[in-house]
Amino acid sequence: MGYDYSSYYAARDYSTTALDTTLFGAAMGVIIFALLVGLVIGIIQLVAMWKLYKKAGQAGWKSIIPIYNLVTLFKIVGLSPWLILVYLLAIVPFIGWIAGIALTAILCYKLALSFGKDIGWAVGLYFLAPIFYMILAFGKSEYVGPGGVQTTNAE
Repeated sequence: MGYDYSSYYAARDYSTTALDTTLFGAAMGVIIFALLVGLVIGIIQLVAMWKLYKKAGQAGWKSIIPIYNLVTLFKIVGLSPWLILVYLLAIVPFIGWIAGIALTAILCYKLALSFGKDIGWAVGLYFLAPIFYMILAFGKSEYVGPGGVQTTNAE
């Protein structure tokens, strides 16, 4: 004595409805818009980094090569390029994450000092990097030297 479920399932229409395709189209529109905004921000960030490297006396093309751009940035701010290996610790949960966060904070602070700015700029570089990099690159700030120490070429 069983219940016959065939009539229940036969009455249901499980095909794609107009609402499903509308929602899918809307979701794809949002995704494409987000990707375009990200692409525009990335290009602006690339131009800003190029200009920032040139202000610091480095070749602009060094800003577009992965890993080498970090090596150059660490040299610009006066940190050892070997510290980049700390970012590899990110695979270690918690301790590696804290080390990466701390190194990024130090990098932002030293970069702010290198362009004659204070701790407020370092906080801005940390939390709103694209905006503050553009302000440093296209603003009136001058490169002072690694970590804010003025270098002299007189020997």
